[in-house]
Amino acid sequence: MNALLRTGCLSALFCVALLAPPLAGAQADYAREQRWADEITPSILVGDPVYLARKDGRKFLAIWTPNAKAVAGVVVVHGLGVHPDWGLINPLRSQLAEQGYATLSVQMPVMMAEMRADRYPPLFPEAAGRLAAAVAFLRDKGYAKVAIVSHSMGSRMVNYFLNQTPDAGIDAWVSIGTPSGEYTRPETFRAPVLDLYGEKDFPVLIENAGKRAAAIRAVRGSGQVQVPGADHFFTGMENDLVKQVKLFLDQRLK
Repeated sequence: MNALLRTGCLSALFCVALLAPPLAGAQADYAREQRWADEITPSILVGDPVYLARKDGRKFLAIWTPNAKAVAGVVVVHGLGVHPDWGLINPLRSQLAEQGYATLSVQMPVMMAEMRADRYPPLFPEAAGRLAAAVAFLRDKGYAKVAIVSHSMGSRMVNYFLNQTPDAGIDAWVSIGTPSGEYTRPETFRAPVLDLYGEKDFPVLIENAGKRAAAIRAVRGSGQVQVPGADHFFTGMENDLVKQVKLFLDQRLK
């Protein structure tokens, strides 16, 4: 009986944890960011590490990959809990730079490794501040046109940024594997959006593709593409991913 009671209590606590709202006082794990930076900066082969500053002076890592002939700059935004050279972000930032764009891949705020995605929204204001600093960096480099390419949780952060900063001057947004059911407040978007996802993406993402398409339908120049055979991370299909991203950017920025 006591064992059953204990099991029931544990199950109840587990359910409460799953359903609990995001922590109001949640903060970025800056120590984890520093560990990422210490790990990846010595091995960067394409591009150079730079440190941008938020308005409060706190600095964060970005990877700057210029192209002398680039006509536009691209901010590249990673997903949940990783870093600006992780997985599909590396081919995006490096190949786009090889193919005519200057890229700036930015470290987004991360939390402790065990934190679930639903704990991240309190970090969105900080993420927006970092995105604003990244856009300003590219503007200072002389790029009249700036786009954003984001993946997964990074797309939710960009969505928040565009909601809060409709006058950010973004010229195009490629949203890869957006985990939300649909885009929030798409009426604030001033730039065309490409909703890009894989045929073998997460089920919820595939199920909600119609909602996302409907949300951006009124944003001129927007569209949606499903890439055959691709999973959420475009494993083994990174070249196909870059091809789709570049096609959209070329049509909107050149």
